[in-house]
Amino acid sequence: MSNLQFDFTVDKSTKTVFIKRQFEAEQSLVWDAFTKQEILDQWWAPKPYTSKTVKMDFKVGGRRFYAMVSADGKEIGWHIQDYTSISPKTNFKFLSAFADKDENPFLPGSNWDLTFSESNGITEVNISIYNDSLERMEKMIEMGFKEGFTATLNELTNLLETLQ
Repeated sequence: MSNLQFDFTVDKSTKTVFIKRQFEAEQSLVWDAFTKQEILDQWWAPKPYTSKTVKMDFKVGGRRFYAMVSADGKEIGWHIQDYTSISPKTNFKFLSAFADKDENPFLPGSNWDLTFSESNGITEVNISIYNDSLERMEKMIEMGFKEGFTATLNELTNLLETLQ
């Protein structure tokens, strides 16, 4: 594997987490991995957890509602992604929030902005995660977001190798 870039930066002054990750895959495949339920559920969780999508409607105004599931099959947390902007193959944005099993969000959430670009067969994904509250962002970091999301992106790297 080549030296693929991975950066994870926390900017408390703007209440934003910045993630840059490169993948050895075509942009359209990486885009599909982030936007198609059948692929998302294969990697959107750090092992031993899995992601189980209950519903997903990838369009502006649409929503993904999913559970994180433990190795013993227990649903340990519910999440909502409300899609606010989509520019096919290059960018999408969503509001992310924890929720209860009945799809009631626990606000405030965080606003995710994902941008995709490709150069020489390497796709770069830039993710900005803006939090309305510094307290929420700090709690997210304390709960191990960096470690968990890094492991999750590693799952995607492994999956992309099998999908090409």
